[in-house]
Amino acid sequence: MIEFGNTGMKVNRLGFGGIPIQRIDQQGANELLAFIRESGINFLDTARAYGQSETYIGEAIKGMRDSFYLATKSMSRDYEGMKTDIEKSLSELQTDHIDLYQIHNVQFAEIEKVMSEDGAYRALSEAREQGKIRHIGITTHTLESLEKIVEMGTEFFASIQFPFNIVESQGTELLTKAHEKGMGTIIMKPLAGGAIEDPELAVRYILDKTFTDIVIPGMGDIEEVRQNVESAKAVLEAENHEFNEQESLRIEEIKKELTGNFCRRCGYCKPCPQGIDIPLAFLSARYMKRYNLAEWGYGRYMASHIEKDGELACIRCGACLPKCPYFLPIPDMLEQVYRTKIETDAARNAGK
Repeated sequence: MIEFGNTGMKVNRLGFGGIPIQRIDQQGANELLAFIRESGINFLDTARAYGQSETYIGEAIKGMRDSFYLATKSMSRDYEGMKTDIEKSLSELQTDHIDLYQIHNVQFAEIEKVMSEDGAYRALSEAREQGKIRHIGITTHTLESLEKIVEMGTEFFASIQFPFNIVESQGTELLTKAHEKGMGTIIMKPLAGGAIEDPELAVRYILDKTFTDIVIPGMGDIEEVRQNVESAKAVLEAENHEFNEQESLRIEEIKKELTGNFCRRCGYCKPCPQGIDIPLAFLSARYMKRYNLAEWGYGRYMASHIEKDGELACIRCGACLPKCPYFLPIPDMLEQVYRTKIETDAARNAGK
């Protein structure tokens, strides 16, 4: 256990990311959270935007609420919206207080609005005074926002949540500064939205960084929890943790493989007006290019609805572009996915 920033919260450095839990049912969530408790994980991170996640977690931890620190998030930017979301979170999580309430995915241009008299921060401050929340945090995906948030410091925010992984290390300097200031640091996207396919190496890589307080891989079943717990132990219980030569080479390979634009599968681009499951489309392309997963990837491609009547369904309307926190050229990337599918078709026909 470590102290999370200046909050006084004693946390396991491996936390629970609550996105995948919405894919199972309540009984599965009950079993999962019971196992998480047994495993020593005591920090649960969810969000209003994660479907049934708050509801499932709230029901699952009845009778063992004191075993966990609860963190959730809201995309509301104004006072009334945030005030409403706080009450919804309390209700769905079935608790009288939330340990960390975060302003979710803030862009640089939104910070001034959030902090204004009619902004979301005032609602959080009032809720803290009333004992409904204990600490205020914030999450972002951009360096520009991160720099401003770290500059504002613990006077305003007890914690910062930011992506960091083997291929996304741009936040190193600012996360280090935040940690030194006493801000709790929460690392999201440890697998780069599923692009990194070695979860053990990915979790160990992040926990090896001294600025990391908590890493929150998404976990949707007991085997994923068990795997992440074992990965964390390899770092946390080692006197002198080092990556061996083979692991170091694999880290460099992953960095080279994922250089450039790639989807982290955060889902903020959805819904697409044309019904395309954009993250699934990008995932399918990666698998279609891999030797023994081409058929599986082809099936995922068809399930993404990127193709309609034998043509690319994307009409380049641009609705997805302002929603992507990584500013990806999504229409161009969808065209590339479609070309990958055509190449796969050619290979399949040649093999007949």
